[in-house]
Amino acid sequence: MISINSLTVAYGGFTLLDNIDFHISGNDKIGLVGKNGAGKSTIMKLICGLQSPTSGSVDKPNDIRIGYLPQIMEHHKGRTVMEEAMTAFERVDSIQKELDSIGESLASRTDYESDSYMELISRMNDLSDSLSIIHAEPPEVLAQRTLLGLGFKDSDFGRKTETFSQGWNMRIELAKILLSAPDVLLLDEPTNHLDIESIEWLEDYLKGRKGALLLVSHDRKFLDTVTNRTVEILLGHIHDYKVPYSKYVELRKERLAQQTAAYENQRRMIEKTEDFINRFRYKPTKSNQVQSRIKQLEKLDRLEIDETDNVRLTVKFPPAPRSGDIVFKASGITVGYPGKVVFRDADIEVKRGEKVALIGRNGEGKTTLMRVITGELTPLEGEAKRGYNVAMGYYAQNQEDILDRNLTVWETLDNIAVGDIRTKLRDILAQFLFRGEDIDKKVSVLSGGERARLGMAKFMLQPYNLLALDEPTNHMDIKSKEILKEALKAYDGTLIVVSHDRDFLDGLVDKMYEFRDGKVKEHLGGVTEFLENRKIESLQELERRFGKEILRDAQDDKTIQGNKKILDNKKEEAREAFERKRTESKEIRRVRHRIDFLEGEIGKLEKKMKDIEKILSNPTADDDIMELTRTYLEDKRELDHKTSEWESLMEKLEE
Repeated sequence: MISINSLTVAYGGFTLLDNIDFHISGNDKIGLVGKNGAGKSTIMKLICGLQSPTSGSVDKPNDIRIGYLPQIMEHHKGRTVMEEAMTAFERVDSIQKELDSIGESLASRTDYESDSYMELISRMNDLSDSLSIIHAEPPEVLAQRTLLGLGFKDSDFGRKTETFSQGWNMRIELAKILLSAPDVLLLDEPTNHLDIESIEWLEDYLKGRKGALLLVSHDRKFLDTVTNRTVEILLGHIHDYKVPYSKYVELRKERLAQQTAAYENQRRMIEKTEDFINRFRYKPTKSNQVQSRIKQLEKLDRLEIDETDNVRLTVKFPPAPRSGDIVFKASGITVGYPGKVVFRDADIEVKRGEKVALIGRNGEGKTTLMRVITGELTPLEGEAKRGYNVAMGYYAQNQEDILDRNLTVWETLDNIAVGDIRTKLRDILAQFLFRGEDIDKKVSVLSGGERARLGMAKFMLQPYNLLALDEPTNHMDIKSKEILKEALKAYDGTLIVVSHDRDFLDGLVDKMYEFRDGKVKEHLGGVTEFLENRKIESLQELERRFGKEILRDAQDDKTIQGNKKILDNKKEEAREAFERKRTESKEIRRVRHRIDFLEGEIGKLEKKMKDIEKILSNPTADDDIMELTRTYLEDKRELDHKTSEWESLMEKLEE
């Protein structure tokens, strides 16, 4: 379908893409991966014809229809959301006009056996097939379902597009692209402005869609679910794997291990051969063998190991000082701004050591609550306060934008660092990939990813015991996100995080607060369980909204009966889940959740104390006995406190 042939893109003395080749077939769903700046977006622009290569070519059929969603785009104004979405069906009129023209031509012709007549018949069939796909459901229904899936509400359909933020306008553009049913979809970070539920909907849509897909995303789970092939861009070259992302990571590791083993074996063989040549070069009795070995080396095809870019974050948060048991508590709070209430009657409690996620659709109040936690915003009603001895570090959603653009990377940290930490600034910056001359760059010339990393580096300057992070992984590549996630899992303080990245949240948080329709609801457990329950509710909502209509995307081949059976199964699962939950009160579930949390914390403390005991039993000259003893006694008090709470909760559960 699309062929990229010997393609090179160079800027001055820098080569971004070096003589790359690959082919996109009709049913390929490709994840295009690589570090920020590797050339992923450039490849998409080349395919669309928005950019020309330095050399090489991009070959594609003349009649191919490409739907391209860039990271940054211009948005149309003057129409309502629904009117703008319906523009995706404008090509239906042109198809119908061409069909009418072909029909008139066929009616007047009698050369039934000619090639031109048969070509018209074939073209008419193709156009009819296209119309049948588009008209699988009325365009208005398709547009409604797509907009609802992407997070819009009924009340939004009549609003002008210019009244929405850039992120919501991106969703309108995405809806138009999906509704236009192109042959090839090029999506550059489509999940950047989507919440978790919308990402789930888009994931299901793309799984069921026919046609080629080229996807750039830093969401590992999204890539794994949607794609069947991974093309990696690494230092200007590509490596093509016919597998989803997680499998690609395994195969890449195996390939490099095999290359390294083969390279080392060949290197040892060369060294032995060269040693033989040097030892016997001047011995007449060995001359034939020496010449034979020399020719052998000359003909040898020297193995090489693929270049790799192993530069990566090495984040480790400072130890958290002890805070009170309750880190943040809000009772019956109503929060908003003059003339607008964002959410009402919310009860929120975060205890020491918990890792909590704030989730929900954009604009429902997640960032607003963060402002309440930081003290920037006072509730309209109710009470909200932080606990005893809480030292909070706040990473704002626009963190990279609030940095002083006139300062250098070094000055950004140096201006706020105090005490001994000033001697460690170079090490801290190196953790976030600012090395050598990078520290002298002005903030104004940094990429979005670099500014995000610099903002995160500021957290290393103080030992916070509460980290409040609002969308910390925006602009981060997959490797950087994984390293940040591991650092947060190891962090011994309290975490409150706003994120729509399911893979990032999975295994990191153990409690969530969902913001939805002006309410805040507590969910105990992880993100996977929450999404399973939410999917059941979404299916029930679809049934209520569309009645007995076919619950499918325009490209889905399932029958009405098949969809009805799936829906019936989901309803039965929902009823069973409801019955199970009815037998277990919310308070009991809260107790069970707290017991699970305490058992994990007790295990960590016991391991930490055993490690200290080993050191104290055989200390070295470098060990600070006083500091180790102090830490041990603090951990012992913490262990006794948590064990006592665990025992009382177990007794409560048995009552």
